[in-house]
Amino acid sequence: MGNNQSALDSVFHALADPTRRAVIQRLGQGPATVSELAEPFDMALPSFVKHIAVLEASGLVGSKKIGRVRTCTLKPRKLAAAERWFGEQRALWESRYHNLDNLLSGLSGEKQ
Repeated sequence: MGNNQSALDSVFHALADPTRRAVIQRLGQGPATVSELAEPFDMALPSFVKHIAVLEASGLVGSKKIGRVRTCTLKPRKLAAAERWFGEQRALWESRYHNLDNLLSGLSGEKQ
């Protein structure tokens, strides 16, 4: 669990920043060069590259450099791990709400 938890921490850290989330969203449409990814943002390229480094460290994004051009691709496997975590949390809370509904229904039935 510790290794999986660390991987999830890294993914959620990467997704905590709106710039990085926008990059993930863009890469969902297909691979893109770092310059293409940086274009919509008002920041210097070295600062933007730091965002890419965080995404790569989390395992959400991979890149290949051919010549002077670095092309990034989305690695959906890590997103699937985060989605599984949310699914587990959703199931837990749905179960708790279901139990609360049953309790409240039982209590209101007792008063009638």
